[in-house]
Amino acid sequence: MKKKYRKGAIGALMDEYERAAKELKNLVGNISESDSVKIVDAETKDEDCRSVRTIVSHVINSGFGYANYIRDWYAIPKSSPERRLISLNDFSMELDKMLAYTSETLQDKWEYSDEEIMKVKIISRYGPQYDLEQMMEHAIVHILRHRRQIEKFSTFGKISIINS
Repeated sequence: MKKKYRKGAIGALMDEYERAAKELKNLVGNISESDSVKIVDAETKDEDCRSVRTIVSHVINSGFGYANYIRDWYAIPKSSPERRLISLNDFSMELDKMLAYTSETLQDKWEYSDEEIMKVKIISRYGPQYDLEQMMEHAIVHILRHRRQIEKFSTFGKISIINS
């Protein structure tokens, strides 16, 4: 079956967001529940990065946050769940919910012009200001960075990846 691609710049970014999420799902799907809760980085000051479970929860919670920044700009009502720790068993389903929420947020914006994209001014709680494209790029790279982090845990023998 042929892959269906969305139209426009924002559509392309959503497609890539889903692609990054699929790569993360494939990786995390090969980690045992016991390895997912193991503290693999006790040195970090970031509570969200101590275990695979805290990392994937952080990725999902942040994804809802990025969509909510966009919803705030467009005055779209928010209905995202509270930030929470997500079990490995629920990870794939919860990641899909976050992607669906983001897709719903962007539904009529796939083919926005450069001008419409750059008109958006999102000031994040952590400092930087983003336009719509930059916010989506940040969301994509956020998943990629944490996928790499988990891969490194496996490479350095802190967790095991089943079937790799």
